[in-house]
Amino acid sequence: MRSKDSGSMVQVLRNRRAGILFGVLFPLLAMVSGCDVERRKSDAELGLNSQQSAGRRIYDSHCDRCHEPYSKRGKKGPGLKGVFQNKYLSLSGLPANDERVSEIIGRGRNEMPAYSQTLSPQDIQDLLAYMHTL
Repeated sequence: MRSKDSGSMVQVLRNRRAGILFGVLFPLLAMVSGCDVERRKSDAELGLNSQQSAGRRIYDSHCDRCHEPYSKRGKKGPGLKGVFQNKYLSLSGLPANDERVSEIIGRGRNEMPAYSQTLSPQDIQDLLAYMHTL
Protein backbone atom coordinates (compact mmCIF):
# COMPACT_ATOMS: atom_id res chain seq x y z
CA MET A 1 0.00 0.00 0.00
CA ARG A 2 2.88 2.28 0.72
CA SER A 3 4.28 1.88 -2.81
CA LYS A 4 0.91 2.90 -4.24
CA ASP A 5 0.97 6.14 -2.19
CA SER A 6 4.57 6.91 -3.13
CA GLY A 7 3.73 6.24 -6.80
CA SER A 8 0.90 8.78 -6.76
CA MET A 9 3.13 11.28 -4.93
CA VAL A 10 5.75 10.90 -7.68
CA GLN A 11 3.03 11.54 -10.28
CA VAL A 12 1.89 14.68 -8.43
CA LEU A 13 5.46 15.98 -8.40
CA ARG A 14 5.89 15.23 -12.11
CA ASN A 15 2.64 17.06 -12.90
CA ARG A 16 3.75 20.09 -10.85
CA ARG A 17 7.12 20.15 -12.60
CA ALA A 18 5.45 19.92 -15.99
CA GLY A 19 3.07 22.74 -15.07
CA ILE A 20 5.89 24.97 -13.87
CA LEU A 21 7.95 24.17 -16.95
CA PHE A 22 5.03 24.98 -19.25
CA GLY A 23 4.23 28.15 -17.31
CA VAL A 24 7.78 29.40 -17.71
CA LEU A 25 8.69 28.13 -21.17
CA PHE A 26 5.50 28.97 -23.07
CA PRO A 27 5.65 32.73 -22.41
CA LEU A 28 9.38 32.74 -23.20
CA LEU A 29 8.82 30.90 -26.47
CA ALA A 30 6.01 33.28 -27.38
CA MET A 31 8.25 36.30 -26.74
CA VAL A 32 11.23 34.85 -28.61
CA SER A 33 9.19 33.78 -31.60
CA GLY A 34 7.55 37.21 -31.91
CA CYS A 35 4.18 35.63 -31.30
CA ASP A 36 1.61 38.13 -30.10
CA VAL A 37 -0.54 35.64 -28.24
CA GLU A 38 -2.72 37.56 -25.86
CA ARG A 39 -5.36 36.42 -23.44
CA ARG A 40 -8.84 37.21 -24.72
CA LYS A 41 -10.39 39.93 -22.58
CA SER A 42 -13.94 39.65 -21.29
CA ASP A 43 -16.68 42.05 -22.34
CA ALA A 44 -16.47 43.66 -18.89
CA GLU A 45 -12.70 44.16 -19.16
CA LEU A 46 -13.25 45.84 -22.52
CA GLY A 47 -16.03 48.01 -21.05
CA LEU A 48 -18.60 46.82 -23.60
CA ASN A 49 -22.25 47.71 -23.18
CA SER A 50 -25.00 45.18 -24.01
CA GLN A 51 -25.25 46.22 -27.68
CA GLN A 52 -21.48 46.02 -28.15
CA SER A 53 -21.41 42.61 -26.42
CA ALA A 54 -24.09 41.37 -28.79
CA GLY A 55 -22.04 42.72 -31.68
CA ARG A 56 -18.96 40.94 -30.37
CA ARG A 57 -20.82 37.62 -30.41
CA ILE A 58 -21.85 38.28 -34.03
CA TYR A 59 -18.26 39.23 -34.87
CA ASP A 60 -16.97 36.02 -33.28
CA SER A 61 -19.48 33.96 -35.28
CA HIS A 62 -19.16 35.60 -38.68
CA CYS A 63 -16.14 37.90 -38.95
CA ASP A 64 -13.31 36.57 -36.80
CA ARG A 65 -12.37 33.76 -39.17
CA CYS A 66 -11.19 36.36 -41.73
CA HIS A 67 -10.58 39.57 -39.75
CA GLU A 68 -8.40 40.10 -36.67
CA PRO A 69 -10.32 42.39 -34.31
CA TYR A 70 -7.45 43.83 -32.27
CA SER A 71 -4.72 43.86 -34.89
CA LYS A 72 -4.08 45.64 -38.16
CA ARG A 73 -2.74 42.35 -39.54
CA GLY A 74 -5.38 40.46 -41.42
CA LYS A 75 -6.21 36.88 -42.05
CA LYS A 76 -8.11 36.54 -45.35
CA GLY A 77 -9.40 40.10 -44.97
CA PRO A 78 -7.81 43.14 -43.34
CA GLY A 79 -7.34 43.46 -39.59
CA LEU A 80 -10.00 45.76 -38.16
CA LYS A 81 -8.23 47.40 -35.25
CA GLY A 82 -9.09 51.10 -35.40
CA VAL A 83 -11.23 50.65 -38.51
CA PHE A 84 -13.40 53.66 -37.66
CA GLN A 85 -10.47 55.79 -36.50
CA ASN A 86 -9.31 56.17 -40.09
CA LYS A 87 -10.96 58.41 -42.65
CA TYR A 88 -10.96 55.65 -45.28
CA LEU A 89 -11.11 51.84 -45.28
CA SER A 90 -7.71 50.28 -45.91
CA LEU A 91 -8.45 48.10 -48.95
CA SER A 92 -11.34 49.80 -50.71
CA GLY A 93 -10.55 53.43 -50.01
CA LEU A 94 -14.24 53.96 -49.20
CA PRO A 95 -15.15 56.25 -46.30
CA ALA A 96 -14.80 54.53 -42.93
CA ASN A 97 -18.32 55.20 -41.69
CA ASP A 98 -21.36 53.18 -40.60
CA GLU A 99 -23.12 53.57 -43.95
CA ARG A 100 -20.25 52.17 -46.05
CA VAL A 101 -19.30 49.41 -43.61
CA SER A 102 -22.98 48.34 -43.32
CA GLU A 103 -23.14 48.20 -47.10
CA ILE A 104 -20.03 46.02 -47.28
CA ILE A 105 -21.37 43.71 -44.56
CA GLY A 106 -24.75 43.39 -46.28
CA ARG A 107 -23.63 43.13 -49.91
CA GLY A 108 -20.16 41.70 -49.49
CA ARG A 109 -17.14 42.87 -51.45
CA ASN A 110 -14.50 41.00 -53.46
CA GLU A 111 -13.75 37.86 -51.39
CA MET A 112 -16.10 38.82 -48.54
CA PRO A 113 -19.51 37.15 -48.63
CA ALA A 114 -22.76 39.10 -48.28
CA TYR A 115 -24.53 38.83 -44.93
CA SER A 116 -27.81 40.61 -45.73
CA GLN A 117 -29.66 37.27 -45.73
CA THR A 118 -27.87 36.06 -42.58
CA LEU A 119 -27.83 39.11 -40.31
CA SER A 120 -30.80 41.27 -39.38
CA PRO A 121 -30.56 45.07 -39.52
CA GLN A 122 -30.32 45.00 -35.70
CA ASP A 123 -27.48 42.45 -35.88
CA ILE A 124 -25.60 44.78 -38.23
CA GLN A 125 -26.16 47.73 -35.87
CA ASP A 126 -24.87 45.65 -32.95
CA LEU A 127 -21.87 44.56 -35.02
CA LEU A 128 -21.08 48.18 -35.95
CA ALA A 129 -21.35 49.20 -32.29
CA TYR A 130 -18.74 46.56 -31.42
CA MET A 131 -16.49 47.49 -34.35
CA HIS A 132 -16.41 51.08 -33.06
CA THR A 133 -14.64 49.74 -29.94
CA LEU A 134 -11.81 48.14 -31.92
